[in-house]
Amino acid sequence: MSDPSATAFRAGFLAIVGRPNVGKSSLLNRLIGEKLAITSHKPQTTRHSILGIKNATHYQIVCVDTPGIHSRGEQPMNRYLNRTARSVLADVDLLLFVVEAGRFTAEDQKVLDAIGGGDLPVILVVNKVDLYKDKEALLPYLAEMGGRYPFAEILPVSARKGSNLESLEQRIVERLPEGEAIYPEDQLSDRSERFFAAELIREQLTRRFDKELPYALTVEIERFEEEGELYRIHGLVWVEKPGQKAILIGKNGEAMREASTKARLAMERFFGRKVYLRVWVKVKKSWSSDEQALARLGYKE
Repeated sequence: MSDPSATAFRAGFLAIVGRPNVGKSSLLNRLIGEKLAITSHKPQTTRHSILGIKNATHYQIVCVDTPGIHSRGEQPMNRYLNRTARSVLADVDLLLFVVEAGRFTAEDQKVLDAIGGGDLPVILVVNKVDLYKDKEALLPYLAEMGGRYPFAEILPVSARKGSNLESLEQRIVERLPEGEAIYPEDQLSDRSERFFAAELIREQLTRRFDKELPYALTVEIERFEEEGELYRIHGLVWVEKPGQKAILIGKNGEAMREASTKARLAMERFFGRKVYLRVWVKVKKSWSSDEQALARLGYKE
């Protein structure tokens, strides 16, 4: 993509918001050019705001991926996810509101209500257009969405295929304020390697056990040590019931070995070095309903 400005450097914060499972994390990964946010087909895979930094010659985009704003339940975990998503709305220069092509649900409206009335420019990103062979069939939907809010732009994209993302990036840069870079040019995120190790384990478990364990697991890194060119990592998986622990471990430990191997390989790609990974599973009853337990496990703003 050609830089939209050859004279003025632009830098600013961009928040990606939307209901669960519309492709926000996939969009972040595509925009940054690195896999920072874990993905799965399970809603609410993203549990933390993740900051990703895209550096170019004439601009720096600081993207914040957020958990999906949703209306399911008032448990402490649900409240945390909604607070985290809403907390970024006042601290950014631009919003990307992501919806799924052809759909607009009550949860989409909840997100629109949360961002409505502000002075921030909002770009509507209509994702998953690759599911439509006849793109003209989307025209009535796009017209309908344009009547719901005075969006700065409405752009159909496919985060999965990478379609129309160069155009989206250009529109983003045009709306960033002029100014110096916010972060060093070699920085990719504000999160630690320890954080990404935990997320990569949770990603594999969420994918492997998406039907058996919908939300009742989290990962804590007990040990993260550098030994020459090797990372030695010990992960602890918390579940809420003994039966969930048995599912994760599987017969003769095969299920956990498979998920751990995939997590280790993902870490080696991400960190660019060999990884020794060991994973244990422990039970902590109702951890997702305990505010103090959530805070200790990293679910705090």
